[in-house]
Amino acid sequence: MRISLLQCQSSRDVSANLLFIESQLEELTQERQQWGDNSPHLVVLPECSLLFGGHESQQLAYAGDSHHSQLKSALSALATRYRVFMVAGTIPALAEGGRVYSRCYLFDDKGDTLGHYDKLHLFDVDVADGTKQYRESETFCPGDHISVIDTPFGKIGLSICYDLRFPDLFRAMRLAGAEIITVPSAFTKVTGEAHWQVLLQARAIETQCFIVAAAQWGAHNQGSRETWGQSMVIGPWGNIIAERKTGTGWVHADIDLTEVNSIRSKMPVMQHNRFNVPMIKR
Repeated sequence: MRISLLQCQSSRDVSANLLFIESQLEELTQERQQWGDNSPHLVVLPECSLLFGGHESQQLAYAGDSHHSQLKSALSALATRYRVFMVAGTIPALAEGGRVYSRCYLFDDKGDTLGHYDKLHLFDVDVADGTKQYRESETFCPGDHISVIDTPFGKIGLSICYDLRFPDLFRAMRLAGAEIITVPSAFTKVTGEAHWQVLLQARAIETQCFIVAAAQWGAHNQGSRETWGQSMVIGPWGNIIAERKTGTGWVHADIDLTEVNSIRSKMPVMQHNRFNVPMIKR
């Protein structure tokens, strides 16, 4: 089973970001024809792939609901046109109190919504970079549920960026049946260099899942934001299957869920765990 992650260098220009993603999907289509690949194909986009940088309040102008969203419709149309299943990064979705959710949709190859996830953990952090302070909670609402979705590729758990630092979420997804966990991200260069790879490998080893992390990379909006990149596919043993450290473009990987079953049967860590099942705080 082959999957593809897209590493982006997105900006505040929605039209330009959309054109880039479309051009890359066109390239992917040609590659799939060369591979002779007619089977279902999974594509994962990074966090904020259609709108990135500047103050988070800029997300408000593009926020829609589940039925009326310009950005959701655009991404769904791409999934349909290029016949791919798509973990569609994140887009803003309306919430109460003048804020939005950071929402990840999973579309099938007909553009239908299989499920969605709203980012649970908001990035309110001081970082030693040009931005200095990140306060997602000023604009975003945290989600209130986990999402593990049945697909032709297996059961896919959805997470977003800063969620990666919270192993309880990943354990909860594993207990809900996840075999693959996606991590659309925009890690800062500072935090990515320090922690990105080790966190991805830790979450894979703990959950015995494939971890599929599509990232933003490089300088955004005239250098006002800088992200780490290194989009990666990690195996359930913690091994690096594929990665793209810098630049924009695709990361392709072949994964086999029999590897998940084999590792879990030999080392049944979920059965051995003596701590309570994690629950979301209400």
